[in-house]
Amino acid sequence: MRPAAEALLLRALKDARTRTIAFALLFGLYAYVQAVGYRHAYPTLADRLAFVRSFAGNDAIRFFYGYPYDVASVGGYCAWRVGGTLAIAAAAFGVLAAVRALRAEEESGRMELVLANLVSRRTAYLSAILAILLCAALLWLAELVGLLAGALPLGESAYLALATASVVLVFAGIGALVSQLAPTRRLALELGFAAAGIALLLRVIADVSGGAAFLRWLTPLGWAELLRPFAGPDPAVLLAPAAAGALLLALAMRIAAVRDIGTGVLRPRDTAAPRLALLSSATAQALRAERVSLLVWGGALGGFALVLGLVSASVSSAGIPQSLRRELSRLGSGSIATPRGYLAFVFVFFVLAVSLFACAQVGAARREEAEERLETLLALPLSRARWLCGRLALASAGAAALSLLVGVLAWAGAASQGVGISLPQTLQAAANCMPVALLFLGLAALAYALVPRASAGIAYGLVTASYVWQLVGSLLGAPKLLVELTPFAHVGLVPVQPFRLGAALAMVAIGLLAAVVAVGGFRRRDLLGA
Repeated sequence: MRPAAEALLLRALKDARTRTIAFALLFGLYAYVQAVGYRHAYPTLADRLAFVRSFAGNDAIRFFYGYPYDVASVGGYCAWRVGGTLAIAAAAFGVLAAVRALRAEEESGRMELVLANLVSRRTAYLSAILAILLCAALLWLAELVGLLAGALPLGESAYLALATASVVLVFAGIGALVSQLAPTRRLALELGFAAAGIALLLRVIADVSGGAAFLRWLTPLGWAELLRPFAGPDPAVLLAPAAAGALLLALAMRIAAVRDIGTGVLRPRDTAAPRLALLSSATAQALRAERVSLLVWGGALGGFALVLGLVSASVSSAGIPQSLRRELSRLGSGSIATPRGYLAFVFVFFVLAVSLFACAQVGAARREEAEERLETLLALPLSRARWLCGRLALASAGAAALSLLVGVLAWAGAASQGVGISLPQTLQAAANCMPVALLFLGLAALAYALVPRASAGIAYGLVTASYVWQLVGSLLGAPKLLVELTPFAHVGLVPVQPFRLGAALAMVAIGLLAAVVAVGGFRRRDLLGA
């Protein structure tokens, strides 16, 4: 490898280290917990056969994890749960990694400096892609280690981890392609995640509709299922992600070679008619800038809530073994085997999603500062405190709107199938999203005020670690005091549990206190660039 290419590769790996390590920890830990948790929940063959009868063929469960080929064995169960979940995470990783390594480098102006040093665009592109592939290999290794730690055999574990990692290749190709099409990092991410959403939708339709199984061949997430780890493996399917990934990466490289640096195939609407709406204040302007993002979040979460409501009627309590009931009770979800209990449990996912939305809004504020647009705003008669308070108010209002939307649509889907749950109950379940989201919003704002360059990693890391610990700590039998360190442990699963008003008020109070400190800290620090 040439010295320039080697230097670019090392730089790309360094830039990606935090994201890659975080995903690797997720892959390894999740794989280990699923293997160990399955043995604890289903210690006997009778328990496992009861699980197959009651859960594995259930549309509500397939919605999350995909088609179960052989869940009566530990390996088959891990292929279903680990493969189904981590394949989605792998898709997100591929898009994020490619857009960060390609479009973000151009948007920041760093790519122009690289190309000015007699480095060809081909060399720069291939160095970035090689770094992504090396990161994907690390994810493969992390998942393999987790499965081996869960006492699964080496060969089959390596194959399952390869099935998951193959998704990274395809979505890295998609991320590389949208990085050539979109003129901005933000639009590239939106296009990439839209592609991931379509891929997930096709997989869900294929899994829950018997007559649409052929749709698995149209989505990389379906290819990961068709590889069938631990259940009659079909390695020939690997040709599909390999060919698709290679084709997408080659097409992206071809486009990159002929377009101007810093531009995209899709041109900005510089000549469009003036649109003056939402320019009355800095907060209104922030809403104007974030409206597309809000619509995307609303469409994704709303559609997800509607489908969950529709499939909740298929949940049944028949054949649930006592060992599983004990494991579910550790999560506070002993009634998950009923439609109402299922909806109560899955609303925790919306709590997670709305919390991530809150962090994303703080990230948007950080981008406004990094792109030096905030300097212009603060040169006007606008105080720092007013600007940050406006951004936090906008994030809070957006979180409330998303919570209301998922509550209404989950009820509509469930009611259409005759599930006995009322609109006030689903709205109360949706209200669980707000205390946790406001807590993490305040903490994310505090990180932004004190360590702005690391604020995104801190915010997303806190949310992810808290959620994972809620699952892992409960299943591994950690002491109650340690499990309750996460705010997700203090969410009442409405309607099977009462809304925990005291815990909610405590979380809101902590979030408000963190936000107040954040405003004070932001007023005293200097503005920073990218």
